Amino acid sequence: MSIRPRPWLMLAAMVLAQASTTVVAAAPAFLIVHLHETEGLGLAAAGLLAGAPNLGLVCTLVLWGAATDRFGERRVILLGLAATAAAVALAMLAQGFLLLGLALVACGAMSACANSASGRLITGWFPPERRGLAMGIRQTCQPLGMAVAALCVPPLASRAGVPAALALGGALVLVSLVICAVVVVDPVRIARSAMTAPANPYRETPALLRIHLVSMLLVVPQFALSTFGLVWFTVGFGWSALAAGALVAASQFAGAAGRIAVGVWSDRVRSRLRPLRQVAIAGVAMLLLSAVFGWADWSLLAAAAYLVASCVSVADNGLAFTAVAEIAGPGWAGRALGVQNTGQFLASAAVGPVIGGLIALVGVPTALALVALAPAIAIPLVPRDGRSAVEATAPVGAR
Repeated sequence: MSIRPRPWLMLAAMVLAQASTTVVAAAPAFLIVHLHETEGLGLAAAGLLAGAPNLGLVCTLVLWGAATDRFGERRVILLGLAATAAAVALAMLAQGFLLLGLALVACGAMSACANSASGRLITGWFPPERRGLAMGIRQTCQPLGMAVAALCVPPLASRAGVPAALALGGALVLVSLVICAVVVVDPVRIARSAMTAPANPYRETPALLRIHLVSMLLVVPQFALSTFGLVWFTVGFGWSALAAGALVAASQFAGAAGRIAVGVWSDRVRSRLRPLRQVAIAGVAMLLLSAVFGWADWSLLAAAAYLVASCVSVADNGLAFTAVAEIAGPGWAGRALGVQNTGQFLASAAVGPVIGGLIALVGVPTALALVALAPAIAIPLVPRDGRSAVEATAPVGAR
């Protein structure tokens, strides 16, 4: 029996799948305190376990993207979610530091299945005039998944131990697997046997490489603000941990709303790249404004600037992701999206130690002013609109 395609239901399923895999990958980071205080693990070792899923992600993003290009979105999503659930089960059963670390690497490697496949599916089913909105909604999955992990993983670990905390992500993945099996349908595309091999878009235009580089630069302020915001307001301004945590949480939800808003904006102006450039410009301005309020020791104004800067810092994700899929085309979208995510994860991995060391030397406000150099460098690198990418990727699901 064939499944009737319902694009908005598929979008909802992709948000759930991506948020669920985000919980799986993020859970170890929220176990650091429990592992250190209850399990007696050193902070360095606990931090190593927290980073294990990201190592798996980086190693497999392009491979999952290539598999999506070859076998289609539905197969990759279902196989990947099932493999993710199995990896979580192994992590729950793992005994000892080494086996747990390897199992967490496997969790990250398998959870990467949804990254490229979900983006390619949305590009395939939604027409250009609604694609930015759809991709913006899809991009809310990361802050939603992080919020769920932050709220649920620590209390689960304290009450029932590490296996129960890891089980949360596995349970969500299984739920999303069932839903995806019911609603996900591959977009209708020209069969490979009836077409020549798709041309390599990286050889035809430098636009993709430039967008990848721009995204790596723009991820620097995103992770700098989210990683060190709590430290800035508790240590720098003397806020309580509860108040500072509420501000950081609010910035995550504001960022989710911002991703949707810029997606709608890109649909209306029929361009992903012009809004991307303007978001980078706004990022420079807000980082410098945050630095000024920090130097002046105006905590409330700094908090307002931090909130807006955090929102702006994540607004580019959906724009760049959509642009990459549209420029690459259906034959290369999976691999290109895998490369896009890989570059962002590698850049974000360097943010913690580099910006942390910078803050130790010059303080948070000056560090933010220096971080503004990243979006400033990105501005001239954003490609100019040439032939409309949306024209090249008409609503393939409706063919």
